[in-house]
Amino acid sequence: MKIFVINPGSTSTKLALYNQGREVWRHTLNHSAVETSGFDNINMQLPYRMEMMEQTLTDNNIALDFDAVIARGGLVKPTPGGVYAVDERLRHDLEHSPLEHACNLGGLMADLLAAQCGCPAFIADPEVVDELMPEARLTGLPDINRRSIFHALNTKAVARRYAESIGRNYEDLNLIMVHLGGGISVGAHRHGMVIDVNNALNGDGPFTPERAGTIPADDLVELCFSGNHTKAEIKRMLNGRGGLSAHLGTTDVRLIAEKATAGEEPYRRVLDAMLYTVAREVGARAVALKGDIDAIILTGGIAHSDYCVTGISQWISFIAPIVVRAGEDELDALAFNALGALSGHLPVLSYNPQ
Repeated sequence: MKIFVINPGSTSTKLALYNQGREVWRHTLNHSAVETSGFDNINMQLPYRMEMMEQTLTDNNIALDFDAVIARGGLVKPTPGGVYAVDERLRHDLEHSPLEHACNLGGLMADLLAAQCGCPAFIADPEVVDELMPEARLTGLPDINRRSIFHALNTKAVARRYAESIGRNYEDLNLIMVHLGGGISVGAHRHGMVIDVNNALNGDGPFTPERAGTIPADDLVELCFSGNHTKAEIKRMLNGRGGLSAHLGTTDVRLIAEKATAGEEPYRRVLDAMLYTVAREVGARAVALKGDIDAIILTGGIAHSDYCVTGISQWISFIAPIVVRAGEDELDALAFNALGALSGHLPVLSYNPQ
């Protein structure tokens, strides 16, 4: 089974070809600010990115004889996790998403390429996967509900692989999945459904290398109405210039961990505080699973850091066994999902948000 994978980002489009689940080719198309400056919005980049991708396939003598094309899902309407066929409704919501991001191009690119070789086009586990239990959705203000935006693609793929490694099914396990990256999400996976998870994009949960996380609401209100900051500046404090960036002026966790290991302040104090906020979220997810937890799995790029893994583990080791699956490979996760769909191990769903 030949599977072609597309992962568009703000400054690049990553491509890969898999045969029988093994990667046989990978390439990254870089998109400079100069090249993209002429486009008024992300959607207008579709023909430009398609042309670059098709030329790259030609240059590398890759024939369009794929069994499936799968792409990183976009910021569509909330929907349960799984593998989705790209159809008219999904294309519409990718094209008209209120949240502009390059990942919205993924399903559209997959659909256009798949049409050329007569194979299905898929997306899998977009960032807006929503399987929250009712108790996790409501807040103390009727006009504000909690939103499920997290690292669904990586955490669900890692969870399925872990289940396979121990001879179990993902749908039979209760797991706490901790994705540690520029954003951090901590999800309670109950029998294949993420019943509670922090909004890893818009200011909820632990603080991260670049995000502020949950902060005292009254103090935030005072900051917003102080007259010292615009709305855009506040939003950037919450997402992009918060967390380690705000405290230490860098998001390089490797460097920060080296300084923390040497006892250098304020690096140790700030990094330890971030790790504690992650552990605190793990405790909350343990409540969501009522203490019935098969494993806590640490994944994402920061899980490569022994300092960070140890720092989190000291707070949570009493809850459940800790498993480390460091790194994040969205291309590999997408290929894993497409292979599951083609082999019948994973159902192919129709996008039908409520």
